[in-house]
Amino acid sequence: MWANPRPFLIDALLAATLTALTLVGMPMSDRMSAPAVVLAMLSTAPIVVRRYAPVACMLLISGAMVVYLLLGYGGDFPIYGIGLLVGMFSVARHRPTRIVAIVWVLTMAAVILAYLPTAAGLAWSDVVNAVLQTVAAWALGDAFRRWAERADQRAEQATAQERARIARELHDIVGHHMAVIALQAGVAEYVLDSDPKAARTALAAVADSGRQGLAEMRRMLEVLRTDPDDTADYHPQPGLAQLSELADRIRAAGLPVELIRTGRARPLPPGADLCAYRVTQEALTNVLEHAGPATARVHLDYGENTLTMRVIDNGSADGPPTKSTVPHGIAGMRERAELYGGVLTAGPRTGGGFAVELRLPTNGIQ
Repeated sequence: MWANPRPFLIDALLAATLTALTLVGMPMSDRMSAPAVVLAMLSTAPIVVRRYAPVACMLLISGAMVVYLLLGYGGDFPIYGIGLLVGMFSVARHRPTRIVAIVWVLTMAAVILAYLPTAAGLAWSDVVNAVLQTVAAWALGDAFRRWAERADQRAEQATAQERARIARELHDIVGHHMAVIALQAGVAEYVLDSDPKAARTALAAVADSGRQGLAEMRRMLEVLRTDPDDTADYHPQPGLAQLSELADRIRAAGLPVELIRTGRARPLPPGADLCAYRVTQEALTNVLEHAGPATARVHLDYGENTLTMRVIDNGSADGPPTKSTVPHGIAGMRERAELYGGVLTAGPRTGGGFAVELRLPTNGIQ
């Protein structure tokens, strides 16, 4: 309740202000009566807890109003029942519609019954005015509640999208580096006795890939840190500038890779740059894992309005298995592309092998 005291302080200030105005606006004869003063204060003071106990707040205010009228103080309730309207708004803002309707019916019935015994009685215009004012407060509070619910839903959706993004990052980083490590470890084991030099080279590639994977994981986790006192040195996520290093790691893992660049190279926004890098990384990792003996070609073309990246291999496999890797593999690449307005296509080639093509818009990028 007190995790954030600011709303409570605001309500306390509002309650104090309205209470002061209520006391000032009371007839002089009523101000000389202690019960009248107490009831007038109870008509607004409960506003201080309107966020935390709105129904109790409304019952206290309406109860004070009813008793005030039944005891015959004044002609009208102090400052025209503003506390009642604030209470009605609060119930509608913080409670379900069913509870709001019950509270509204009970309040209106109590107020009307309390007015009837007074000397002046109750005119139909007063009834209509009271109904319209309380319904307006109800509608306003309900509108605020619905707006807050929609905001919460948007926040939950944003959280889910962020979790999905992190899952894709983890899949890309761990999947790529673990595939390289597994293949190189297998090579080292196979040639350990017959070719120690080749085994050492493979083990060096394992170590290098492990360090690269740990560095990327550390960068991603540092970005997720929210400690304001953290003074860690944040490094940028990889992008197309590191494409040659990625190709070198894949070659070291045993897959020949040809890297071709055409067009006038120019920087991309960080998100699109990371997207293009991760898609290339995932496509090459899939070739490494599923294509068997193969070679791959990465063609990066900077068009006038579109960046096109193609990864083509001549392997014998038909691509990644549909049940195991598609949800976080091709599907993840496609989600990345769509996030930045791009299009990704992937599938077996007619002459054999597999092809992945990414098209990202570059309009407005100089």
